[in-house]
Amino acid sequence: MAAPASRRRGSSWGRSWPLLFVAILALHSLAIYLFTRGFLLTRTELDLHSHRDDRTGVSPGCSSWPQPAVDRLVIVVLDALRFDFVAPSTFFEEKQPWMDKLQVLQKLAADEKNSARIFKALADPPTTSLQRLKALTTGGLPTFIDVGNSFGAPAIVEDNIMHQLVKSGKRVVMMGDDTWIQLYPEHFNKSFPYPSFNVKDLDTVDNGVIDHLLPSLHENDWDVLIAHFLGVDHAGHIFGVDSTPMIQKLEQYNQILEDVIDTLKSLSTPGGPNENTLLLVMGDHGQTLNGDHGGGTAEEVETSLFAWSPKTPPDAVLSVLGENSCNFDLHGKEVCVSTMQQLDFAVTVSALLGIPFPFGSIGRVNPELYALSAGTWDNQRTGINACTPQDDLVAWKMRYAEVLCVNSWQVKRYIDQYSGSSIIGFSAEYLHHVEELYSKAQANWSEVLKPTCPSETAKGEEFKESASSALQLQIDAYSSFLESFAKLARSAWTEFDLWLMGTGLLLMILSVITQAYILVRLNAVCQPSDQECPSSRIIPKLSFAFTLVTIRAASLLSNSYILAEGRVTNFLLATSCIAGVWSSATNGNSTIEEFIFLLLNIFARFGIELGMSKQIAGPTATKDHPVSIICDIFGSSFCNVSMDIFPIISLAMVTCIVLKLIAYAVHQRFLKYFIICGTILSYAFIANYWASESTLLSHTKAVQEIGRSLAPRFVYAIGGLSLVISVLWRLFAPVDSLKFNKRITSLSAAMLCSWSPTILMLLGRQGAFVALICITGAWCIIMLQQKYQKDSKLDITGSCVANPVSVTQWSLLAVCLFYLTGHWCTFDGLRYGAAFIGFDNFHIIRQGFLLSIDTFGVSHILPVLSLPFVAIHCYNTASKKSKVKDVTINILIQVHLMYGLITAITTTVTIVCVTIQRRHLMVWGLFAPKYVFDAIGLLLTDLLICLASFYYS
Repeated sequence: MAAPASRRRGSSWGRSWPLLFVAILALHSLAIYLFTRGFLLTRTELDLHSHRDDRTGVSPGCSSWPQPAVDRLVIVVLDALRFDFVAPSTFFEEKQPWMDKLQVLQKLAADEKNSARIFKALADPPTTSLQRLKALTTGGLPTFIDVGNSFGAPAIVEDNIMHQLVKSGKRVVMMGDDTWIQLYPEHFNKSFPYPSFNVKDLDTVDNGVIDHLLPSLHENDWDVLIAHFLGVDHAGHIFGVDSTPMIQKLEQYNQILEDVIDTLKSLSTPGGPNENTLLLVMGDHGQTLNGDHGGGTAEEVETSLFAWSPKTPPDAVLSVLGENSCNFDLHGKEVCVSTMQQLDFAVTVSALLGIPFPFGSIGRVNPELYALSAGTWDNQRTGINACTPQDDLVAWKMRYAEVLCVNSWQVKRYIDQYSGSSIIGFSAEYLHHVEELYSKAQANWSEVLKPTCPSETAKGEEFKESASSALQLQIDAYSSFLESFAKLARSAWTEFDLWLMGTGLLLMILSVITQAYILVRLNAVCQPSDQECPSSRIIPKLSFAFTLVTIRAASLLSNSYILAEGRVTNFLLATSCIAGVWSSATNGNSTIEEFIFLLLNIFARFGIELGMSKQIAGPTATKDHPVSIICDIFGSSFCNVSMDIFPIISLAMVTCIVLKLIAYAVHQRFLKYFIICGTILSYAFIANYWASESTLLSHTKAVQEIGRSLAPRFVYAIGGLSLVISVLWRLFAPVDSLKFNKRITSLSAAMLCSWSPTILMLLGRQGAFVALICITGAWCIIMLQQKYQKDSKLDITGSCVANPVSVTQWSLLAVCLFYLTGHWCTFDGLRYGAAFIGFDNFHIIRQGFLLSIDTFGVSHILPVLSLPFVAIHCYNTASKKSKVKDVTINILIQVHLMYGLITAITTTVTIVCVTIQRRHLMVWGLFAPKYVFDAIGLLLTDLLICLASFYYS
């Protein structure tokens, strides 16, 4: 009676396996939710605002907000402005083609040292546009979890300079990036927003800004004018920094800025509307050579800010500006560069405009940027004692010290409120240190004010020197307090809830143990008691698979190995191939599939090294790309022709293979012919889309538009229709119309053919080559699985245990494909251009869905949907057996459970890693993005397995 009992237990497993995967998904969702709440908590945003009638109560010298130093402010934002776009090339080791294009800024910085300055502005990561704009206007540090809102910016409710401008009666005009309207929907007197998320469009936003910028400068209906250009950011995303479109954009900006500066000069005559105006040309963040941003590398956080005042301050300003970093430009003129934190931008602009500082601002009024405004040197506007000697530098230091006094009071007020309102707040030790610095600075303030008037016996010069020294000490004391708190906030801003993190981690560990236990129990249930246990055959395979998974998971504890994850995974996959070749050679039964699989790994390794999709995004390769070496050898014409023709040849090969797969795997006539027709049409539209972008063929504009816009949409529509037909056939087709194995393969092939054209379209021209690698790798794994089944002589009537090495190889291949397609686990590794294939306008759901498919298509969606082909490795023998259905279901459960377990183990180790490294320097630039990608990948894998279990059951 043992065998029938075993079969009954196996049948109950088969009926309940969808519920099993639902439970696993729920457990993982809860664990990820709890850990994320503990690890990625945002700082507490206080719903408090500064007011015009706030009084510091410190002393008469700084009892209220500073008086305005400028009347009008022009802010020109050049999105993704690298520092080396603005600074002269002589400041860098090697001159690059994109340098020295903004000549008008360099010329002003060299010729008008008293009123113009180039700053290296340091942004705080993450460097997504939303976070940078939010940080620039609130004066706070960005929070990691806001990255998710970068495509749908919510209105900012925290106190900010835009709110203060409106409350102070300032008129604000904005033109350009529509993110400003999303963040501040009711703050502009006039606005000219343009859609910002079509990265393929380099000109619409910029042309709109150009149309309104110069005419607006002549108007008198604004106090602050914001012009936000996007061309450089989009050119970087699509073509990279070292590209012709990038250089053309920079040259266009140079001309625009020259016109702006000439206009302001003509309007800055005494008594004119722009007499006391300040121009700021700035970036919100930098970008890598590939045009990416979002992380914390030097290229991404180093941007530039250029400040110019038409009204020239006195020569004493040079004493404030200093000459810390000066060099000669290409014309032999000296240019000096200063450094500032973007954190200081909001409070500095507030001080210049004379508006209350944002309540949550923790920056310091930057002395050099503040000094560049001639208004800060106007003694009549300082409000200091009339008997103060009329020395420009002493008077300016007095005014600046008063500003820092208010600045420090405002930050101290915020510290007190935040510590009282936040759940965790700052540590008592740090707070005590900061409190001491503030008390020390305030204790000396009244002493500084006493010697404002000299005694009868004091000499004028001695008094000036004494007053200047005392003021400088006071400035240093305030600066020390402000910089110390900014450092504290950067190191401890994220409020880690260790209890929630620990609970989430324990649930993940529990889920891994549970999945492993269920897998062991399932194998025991599937093994009849009257048959010999095959553990002697399966244990070596299981041990080897566990070793591969453990090594890969352990490598994630190192930031260097996270950066090299693609190479590490490819190495482990190649190791499994070599082990298989060695084992077969020892037993004298080698097969061609083993050597093909090994050769495939070599191709994959080169693909990962080249980073195909990121650097071969257009029809030509960038100069620093290894492909350029081939182009130099065979000629650029040969290279261009090859890069246009090779994808079409690869696509034709993929089409033939897929059609053969459909003919072999799909056994229902209507479903087969429908999928064949849909596949042929989809691949024809993909070829049409590539041809429309080819530089070899000449097209009319109408034909080109059809190829670029309609062809991708037809592919998406056919894929969606195929998906619907597959599900309907699954729901309404007679259950007994096909044998169970044939039914499973038909369903799986239909699902794969529904998704693959869309994924291939989004991957671009590299997609067909990647598809060949994917198909070849899958074929090798399946054939080697059949070889293992044959060599092990496992009888289908007895035990048919899934080979854990095959499932592990499937998982490793999926990770290799992720990196092979140019993705990596950082937000600057997202291929934003893929989201706009076939579309020009931005829609949050549509573009987010396409971006998700591009990111996770070859690494999660296709591998999970292909798992039944691994499970049906004994199709030919099983079809003749009476118990095929129960055995097939058992193997399906095992394969899906193994695959999910491998993903869960990797994610669990990633969670352990970020828990250990939560105070690491690269936690937000590397470890946190890796966690986010792995957590989303785990939940997506669980969801797909869960849906597949209902689909196949």
